[in-house]
Amino acid sequence: MDGWLRVTPSCQIAMHELEWRTSRSGGPGGQHANTSDTRVEVVFDVAESASLGPRQRARLLERLGPVVRATASDSRSQARNRELALERLRARIADGLHIEQVRRPTRVSKAAKRRRVDTKRRRSEVKRKRGRPTLED
Repeated sequence: MDGWLRVTPSCQIAMHELEWRTSRSGGPGGQHANTSDTRVEVVFDVAESASLGPRQRARLLERLGPVVRATASDSRSQARNRELALERLRARIADGLHIEQVRRPTRVSKAAKRRRVDTKRRRSEVKRKRGRPTLED
């Protein structure tokens, strides 16, 4: 297969590095399912890939292991299952490469605190006025 699988803007995998396997899909489908290899499995060898940089490889090996697999048997069409398996593989690799940003704690501003307290005071006043009128009112 020609081309590249674009995982993220900074990561592409050469299609020739992917290994494809087909087998008979289980489940309903009648005579078609019993004779056609419609289930598709795509395998990517992270450890041996030339498309990955050293940091990408290390991150994927730590999070996903040396081999990443994705399967699809949703459709009766092998071509559609190939597309689904490829998209699932892309998503798994993208998740493995994702770096969570460190959350820096922030303070609530004085103005925000003042607005919150003012809103609570106004709301309290509205609810107090809903009560039964007293002789002083």
